Amino acid sequence: MAGINRFAGILLLCFCIAFRGVSFGQGTEAGLLSYVDAKGQKAPVKTLFEWQTKRSQILDSLQAFFGKFPGDPDMPPFDSRIANLPPFHTVIKDSVKTNFYIRYNIRFTVAKNEEVTAYLYIPLKKEKGVRFPAMLALHQTEDIGKGSVDGQGPYINLAYAKELAQRGYVVIAPDYPSFGDQKDYNFATDRYESGVMKAIFNHIRCVDFLQATADVDPERIGVIGHSLGGHSAMYVAAFDTRIKVIVSSCGWTLNRYYNNYNEGMRKKYGSRHWGYVQERYSPLALTKYQLNVESFPFDFDELIAALAPRPFFSNSPIHDANFNVEGVRVGIANASQVYHFLKADDNLQVRYPIASHDFPPLIRYEAYDFIDKYLK
Repeated sequence: MAGINRFAGILLLCFCIAFRGVSFGQGTEAGLLSYVDAKGQKAPVKTLFEWQTKRSQILDSLQAFFGKFPGDPDMPPFDSRIANLPPFHTVIKDSVKTNFYIRYNIRFTVAKNEEVTAYLYIPLKKEKGVRFPAMLALHQTEDIGKGSVDGQGPYINLAYAKELAQRGYVVIAPDYPSFGDQKDYNFATDRYESGVMKAIFNHIRCVDFLQATADVDPERIGVIGHSLGGHSAMYVAAFDTRIKVIVSSCGWTLNRYYNNYNEGMRKKYGSRHWGYVQERYSPLALTKYQLNVESFPFDFDELIAALAPRPFFSNSPIHDANFNVEGVRVGIANASQVYHFLKADDNLQVRYPIASHDFPPLIRYEAYDFIDKYLK
């Protein structure tokens, strides 16, 4: 697992959870500071070495659900000796210049016969000799893909790629496979067991791309996303420890609290977790785990724990119809045990705005301040 660890206008009432003195939940919640030892027995985590063992086991659980991570290239991304990771071969399709940045519409190679389409934002104002911090901006479930994080159409509250570029970040905003310029992506013929694992690989390669960009400080890179992008941000950061700060908006709740409101699909599959069966997510949830949530090998409190001690900010509105807020409250309380163990309590932050499945301006700009704190 060593290689994987490398990648390894409305006033809102908001609340910030206090982590000290919180009462923890039950179930998986109690096991975040325990691991399976060399004898196959459950044992308490008492040392940092034991925590790294636990973290590796969480990543193993993620791969059990999403498929095996497809290798770990240790060489630079531009090294032509890596057969299936050729040079980026970047193509600029068009560009737009604003008062704050240039936005390039690009396509680049991530592996043999695999390309990513993305927006790349480069700020115009630069101090001599100073490199920019950078962000990976991941979009929600929308046909226009990366266009939503640029604020195109009705997505003014999701323009975090553009807004971060205005704040002085180099930003890369890729299309998730099957959206935007990758709307015709064929999951049936690729080498991945799930769309999630394909996305994880693409997003890791986006971090490679950022690190190889001359204007970027390779040690100051973060990730932000909403909804689909919210949990995608968590997934890629679990596998890629080069990502220093993570923001997830409306991206998660504990599995047993998740609700998908499509009644027809719920009846068809007999589970409110039917969304996982789509190729762009994880068909293994059905074929391997029969959509039985109790048999799922990981939960989102474990995923957050795998991010620790890195800074993690969650926007979790109290009226989110998909990601029930009560599951977030329990999950945050559970994950806080790990952050406390690693002496990083303040790095775990959550906001509960009175809103639906949205990223309201007040919370969005709090998230930007959070990012600035760690990357600027």
